[in-house]
Amino acid sequence: MRIDLHTHSAVSDGTQSPTELVRHAAEVGLDVMALTDHDTAESWAEARAAAADVALTLVPGIEVSCRHAGEGVHLLAYFPDPTHAGFVRELGKILDGRNSRLPATLERLRGEGIDIDIRDVRRVARDAAAMGRPHVADALVALGVVKDRDQAFAKYLAPGKPAYVDRYAADLVAMIRLVADAGGVSVIAHPWARHSHTALDAAGLAALKSEGLAGIEVDHQDHAPETREQLRGIARDLDLIATGSSDYHGTGKANHELGCNTTDPGQYERLLDLARAAAVASGRATPEVPVG
Repeated sequence: MRIDLHTHSAVSDGTQSPTELVRHAAEVGLDVMALTDHDTAESWAEARAAAADVALTLVPGIEVSCRHAGEGVHLLAYFPDPTHAGFVRELGKILDGRNSRLPATLERLRGEGIDIDIRDVRRVARDAAAMGRPHVADALVALGVVKDRDQAFAKYLAPGKPAYVDRYAADLVAMIRLVADAGGVSVIAHPWARHSHTALDAAGLAALKSEGLAGIEVDHQDHAPETREQLRGIARDLDLIATGSSDYHGTGKANHELGCNTTDPGQYERLLDLARAAAVASGRATPEVPVG
């Protein structure tokens, strides 16, 4: 069984529609795929319909933008009730933050001598629930300013670069609790990939487990082999689920092809067991958990 638990469609910052993404997953031989668009569940309905057509098991998820100990952290929330009032309210604040920083980002780019406006971003964002830095990067590519997203971030959009603008992100501990209250299960995405991981060391992850964290994404393209082994050891010691995934964005992210990393079926079963328990504990109408 081939299981990929972290992907994105054009509803956030991927480049394929939910239907195209699901069909592509079936074509490359995935049996299970989680759709985890940033800060929104708007892609779920279309993806479910497409998954039924190709006999793919779809895991509904959301990659939530969080902050912890002054660092940005992404939390993968699987099977939460997307109508939970507190969860909806917090996602709305995050999406508002994404949209509200866009004008400031474009103004800073214009200050760098780049002729860009909101129409350029809308042209590439398609059906995205909120426009963010990846869409600005795509607009810069389309305008011929940079060759790809990676160069756009490295030169202009990453923290510390000329056009970076901070935005609202949810408190990580509060979000872990909120996902549980919404009947979902939380896994930290690529915990040691981008920034200092001092707050996500063994002690920090143990503290987060006590708040309800279920697992960590171990096998990810941004984790070197030695990093993966360290994280796998921490997951084992703390009895956390260890997942693997592609973090696929279509053509928006190189070297992240569907299924390039996968989740062990035994770890997936643990995730499903926790999801069923979370649904019962929450007493909410959470998404149906598939039979493993």
